[in-house]
Amino acid sequence: MGRCLAAGLMLGLAVSTAAQTEVSEFRPGVTLEGVNYFLPKTRLRMVIVADKAVTIPGEFAQYANRYLRLTDVPAVETTEWNIRSVAIQALGTPDSTKAFSIKVKSKTSAPLVSLTHDGLLLGVNTSVQPDDDMALPERVPAPKPLNGRDFMTQGILSAGSTAKMAQLTAEEIYDIRESRNALIRGEADNTPKDGAQLKLMLDNIDRQLAALESLFKGQTLTSQEVLTLDYEPVVGDLRGHHLLVGRFSKRLGLVDADDLSGEPLLLDIEAVGNLPASIPDEDTERKKAKMEQGLRVNQPALAKVTLSLAKRQLVTTELPVCQFGTVEVLSDILFNKKMETRVVMYQHTGSVKQIQGEADE
Repeated sequence: MGRCLAAGLMLGLAVSTAAQTEVSEFRPGVTLEGVNYFLPKTRLRMVIVADKAVTIPGEFAQYANRYLRLTDVPAVETTEWNIRSVAIQALGTPDSTKAFSIKVKSKTSAPLVSLTHDGLLLGVNTSVQPDDDMALPERVPAPKPLNGRDFMTQGILSAGSTAKMAQLTAEEIYDIRESRNALIRGEADNTPKDGAQLKLMLDNIDRQLAALESLFKGQTLTSQEVLTLDYEPVVGDLRGHHLLVGRFSKRLGLVDADDLSGEPLLLDIEAVGNLPASIPDEDTERKKAKMEQGLRVNQPALAKVTLSLAKRQLVTTELPVCQFGTVEVLSDILFNKKMETRVVMYQHTGSVKQIQGEADE
């Protein structure tokens, strides 16, 4: 319900800062006369860029040694994955346990409240546009496979058996190699005098050779894939044990945590410095009690996050994590009729980015 009300009132409420802002805990079915918002919780997104190499056997693989003296050519199609790079992002998503309402008092106007489409607070008394989604690296597709049949002569295509086709193709490869060598040595009748033309001819010959040779030795097509894995931390993660968040297989890529075909992807999270106090002292409690109608904001804690593949460390970084921090209160004095205060929030942490205040004349 909070999300629906927030979306409905997102930027349509407007905006006299002469009203005193009252913030209370949002209670579904009870808090009706206000703008409801969420503070975020942190979701860790692991972004894995990996090379996916698909090896395709050649049509004449079984004749590679006989006609071209090629050994160890692939006989079956295989796929191999290798991790190229890893990054970890901290994303903010609405925390249903941190839902609040900015109340619209009777005989007053509400302040301008900026929200994301899912109800995260972006700003008060100012218009703030949501951040774009965090960009991911672009996928790089595999090149188009070579097609040796495009370069077969009529004699090869009309051969009566696969063995005969392989023999004639091998003879064609040897003829093309001899022609290429003659061009390089300048012994061919049609050797061009212009260097650019010679290069163009050699490039065409190389393309033809590669396509015909692939019929025997196969080809490997490599794409660059972008894989994502999300994890939502909890306070218990700080106890120091490895967290199994998924597995990575050389053959299948990213697989589920219970799929034993892959090696374990292990996440380690530890606090950087001391965590914010979860139980305030008595003086702080008294001060907060006086500010109970103030604006709630997050004070996230900094955490060191490490992702490893089995025993090999892939990446380590420091990120703010809302679940390890506290919720603080901005005094409602900032929003009374004598002050015009504008607050801008960090979208993904719910912490204060900027406060600007001016006293009314």
